[in-house]
Order: sequence, then C-alpha cells, then structure tokens
Amino acid sequence: MNVRAIAPLIVLLAVGSAAQCPSSAPQDKDQPADQGRITKLEAEARALARTDGCSSSNECRTAPVGSRPCGGPREYIVYCARTTDSVALFRKLDELRLAEMEYNRKSGLASTCEFRTPPAVGLEAGQCKSVPINQEIR
Repeated sequence: MNVRAIAPLIVLLAVGSAAQCPSSAPQDKDQPADQGRITKLEAEARALARTDGCSSSNECRTAPVGSRPCGGPREYIVYCARTTDSVALFRKLDELRLAEMEYNRKSGLASTCEFRTPPAVGLEAGQCKSVPINQEIR
C-alpha cells in the first residue's frame, strides 16, 4: 500500500478525533476545596488515633481510612483501644469516608478493585504498630 496515498486519511482521522474528544476532562471548581476537606478530616482522625498506652498487643486495633473509588478503605490506621476514644475516631473516619466517596463520585475517579485487608498489629515499646504477617511483636 502506498504511504503517500493514506497519509491524508490519517490526518483527517486525527483532526476528526480531536474535534470530537475534549483535550482534558472538565475540572470540578470545588475540587481543591474538597481535597482540602479530605486532608483536614484525615489529619483530625489520625490525631484521635493514639498508639501509646497499651500493655499487650490484644489491645491494639485497626480502623479503615477513606474510601477508594471502587469501594473499600484506602488504608488502615493502627490505634490503642485503651487510650483512644474509639467512638470519636470512628465518627471522624465515617465523616472522612463519606467526603471521599462524594469526591470520588464527583471527580469520576476509578481504581483497582482488590480487597485491602487490615494489617496485623503488635506492640513494640508500648506503641501499637502494624507488623508483617510473618512477624510477631509482643
């Protein structure tokens, strides 16, 4: 096939496609404010999650943080149930989850849909921490 003969066709297809598809997705004018709110809520939740004060690893817990576009939490935080106001923490985390769900919906975001599990937890020097599955901290 003659390349010179099909070159004009390629140009026409490229110009036609560019006319039909916007060069970038429309920006939500509230996006920066929504991101700021999510950042603030997450910082407030993390401030509520105390990791100190537990005397054994069975007092350490995890809590889901945020909302991924495909569903489920973005990550988990570790906290000490003995010294953390769990009701206040989960109330703040729920507020964060709802704000992030709305942001994801408005922004049209997508993500992978794998299931994220909470990390294993342990106690190290009086601090609750996440630990690798094959390692135990007492």
